[in-house]
Amino acid sequence: MTQDEGTQLAELFRLLGEPNRLRLVVACLDGPRSVGELTEQVGISQSLVSQHLRLLRAGRLLKQTRSGRNVFYALPDCHVRTMLTNMMDHVLEPEDHGHED
Repeated sequence: MTQDEGTQLAELFRLLGEPNRLRLVVACLDGPRSVGELTEQVGISQSLVSQHLRLLRAGRLLKQTRSGRNVFYALPDCHVRTMLTNMMDHVLEPEDHGHED
């Protein structure tokens, strides 16, 4: 991994290190969500949701699509989904779980 690649990867983890941003991305695991749905699900103001979504789009952790006047946010590809679901499984796994070699 080059230094630039390491910096980019660290930036993605920094973006996901903020709990509300992480919850926004996780909320999109089951499919596209509108800003209103995300605001309700995460429980923060719409302006704060919009700020977080801007950063997540810039980091390519979410993508935006329009349908008429509505804007929906979704995961951009299977890589983000796989990384998140693997990390969620890791967190939910019992600590005394046997080590895999």
